[in-house]
Amino acid sequence: MPPSDVADAPPVAAAFRSTPALQHEIEQFYYLEAELLDDRRFHDWLTLLAADLHYWMPVRSTLQRRENAGEFEDEHGAAYFDDIKPTMEMRIRKLLQPSAWSEDPPSRTRHTISNVRIGSDDGATLAVKSHFIVYQTRAERRADLFVGEREDVLRRVEGAAGYEIVRRRILIDQTTLLAPLLTNFF
Repeated sequence: MPPSDVADAPPVAAAFRSTPALQHEIEQFYYLEAELLDDRRFHDWLTLLAADLHYWMPVRSTLQRRENAGEFEDEHGAAYFDDIKPTMEMRIRKLLQPSAWSEDPPSRTRHTISNVRIGSDDGATLAVKSHFIVYQTRAERRADLFVGEREDVLRRVEGAAGYEIVRRRILIDQTTLLAPLLTNFF
């Protein structure tokens, strides 16, 4: 289970107005992240993840309209990912091993990020939502598409990227993932 002191990402508030410069800065951070993942530069991508990271993709259920509040599992329920920084490092080490048959030959991915909305900025951290489409193709004939929304908490840091991901909640649109493997990152 993730550390309990990691706060939930605050909702994106309509009242918060991001400056064009901040909006551009955050979008450039996400474009850099997508490029690192698509280029399989996983060790460089790890530098964008905070030491106190919580990377979480809860399972989604299809429910009747009246039950929508329980559509996504809570932090004590089932999840595709429920990782902290050391487990992310371990996943990448395993993924890059010559014995990682699930990624030999390696998958090709394309991350498309859109609808970036900054919800709050307290000077140290920002709450940001974004939409994603991740296209993954493997070998000759396998292609999978993942679509959803990310709720992030980003922390300002010194360095080229300027931010690190403290918390990522991945809300996948699919309730049944048809991909035989889940070896990519969102």
